[in-house]
This record gives sequence, structure tokens and C-alpha cells, in this order.
Amino acid sequence: MRFSKKKRFVWFVLFVLMLVLIIANLKMPGGSDRSKRQPFSLSSSIGRFFAGAGAAIERVTQDTAEAVSGGHSQASHVLIDVPEIRQYPELPRGCEVTSLAMLLEQAGVRVGKMELARQIKTEPYYQNGQFGNPNEGFVGSMTDRNQRGYGVYHEPLARLARDYLPYQIVDLSGKPFDAVLERLRAGFPVVVITNVTFRPLPKSDFQTWTTADGPVTVTNMEHAVLVTGFDQNQIFFNNPLGGKNETADKTAFIQAWQQMGSQAVSYHKWPFF
Repeated sequence: MRFSKKKRFVWFVLFVLMLVLIIANLKMPGGSDRSKRQPFSLSSSIGRFFAGAGAAIERVTQDTAEAVSGGHSQASHVLIDVPEIRQYPELPRGCEVTSLAMLLEQAGVRVGKMELARQIKTEPYYQNGQFGNPNEGFVGSMTDRNQRGYGVYHEPLARLARDYLPYQIVDLSGKPFDAVLERLRAGFPVVVITNVTFRPLPKSDFQTWTTADGPVTVTNMEHAVLVTGFDQNQIFFNNPLGGKNETADKTAFIQAWQQMGSQAVSYHKWPFF
């Protein structure tokens, strides 16, 4: 009952939002370049609703997906079968987009890692006395080891993912790791930003970059993987540098993830389950 009530509530919220837009459309005066108001069009109203209320829908669906996932069983062992994709040789620094390619393929979206690499927003590595910001785009070169490069954080990845799964992307960044476990229990893998050791790093491995948007913490050990499961002691993940369903100590993996800012991106089915 709890699960169905949540679904009904969210559908009610979306219905009310659409109804408000339709009423507003009926009362809307004509623009200065039109002699009279255009006739009411349900299809155009719906189009404007989804265009203008996209952010609100994203928040509602994400909050509901997280709430609904909380209704899944408290399984202590989960393993999701996700096809493996490796970043080498084409993308020596492409762990993030390769992990995203695996997530999208599991969601039924066929898009290659190279296409994602071309589409993700980029930032120059160093320009005018400032470093690029991985919170804004991929910093430096993803393909050429002879050029300087770093990586990209969760926000640009989530924005790119939304191009393929509109209103379905769940950005779990900043939440406890339990939110990641709930997505896994619900059957959805999760892209996470971590480091190549999957253990906490010493402070000496980190540095602070000055960017156009302020200071950003980085490490040359940065890495991204697709988490596919867990048990009481281990985390399972597809590693773009290694193989399918690799394992790491659960406690150490969580600490390394937290050290990188608790960044995680997943998805849900439309509407919410």
C-alpha cells in the first residue's frame, strides 16, 4: 500500500501542475507581435509544461524514485548483470564516460563511449592562470596521454545522461552511501567517482586547484566505476580499467567515495519504478 500511495501522490502532483499550466495558457494575453491571442492548443500547452517545468519534474521524480526505492527489500546481497565496457585504448582518461556508457546500456540506451566523449562538456586544463573545473566539464584531454588532462565530476555526467534519459536520472551526490545501496536493491547500477585504489588516500595525494568558479579539490588518483552490487563485506563494480564485477572492501570503498565528495549518478524507470 505504501508503494502505491506514493505513485498516486506523484501522479496527482504532476496532474495539478499540468492543470495550472493549461489554466494559465487560457488567461495568457497575446504578445506584442500578435494582433490576437493564439487559439488554445493542448499539445502546445503540454509541450510548454514539460519545457518550462523540467527542473520541477526532475526534482519530483528523483525524490519519488528515492522514496520508492526505500520500499524494496533490505537485501544483504545484490549483483546486477551489466555488460562490461573498457576505456582503453581509445580513452586513457575516459573512465567517467565509459562508466556512463555501461549504465546507459543497462538502461536500454545504445550509445558508445566515444559518442559520449564527444558530447560531454569540456574545460581547458589550464588557461589564464586558472585550472579547468571538473564540476563544469571534462578537464583537459581525454584521449591523448601526451597532453595534460584530469577528469570530470558528477554534474556534467548527470547533464549528459539526461540527454538520453530525460527525467530519469537520479543524482545521489552528497547523500549517504545507503542511497547508493537502495538504488542497487531496486535493480539500478550507479556511477561513482572514487580513486584507483578504492581505499582512502593520504592527504598528500590531494591538491586544491584555483578555477574560475573557486577552489576545487583534485587528485591524480581520481577514477570512476559502475557499481553493480554489494554483500556484507564487499562492493562489486564494473571497472573501465579492469573487468566485470571486480570487488573491493566495502568499508574502504565507501570511505574512498566519501573522500571524493560522495558523487554518484544513477537512474530510474519512467515513471518511478
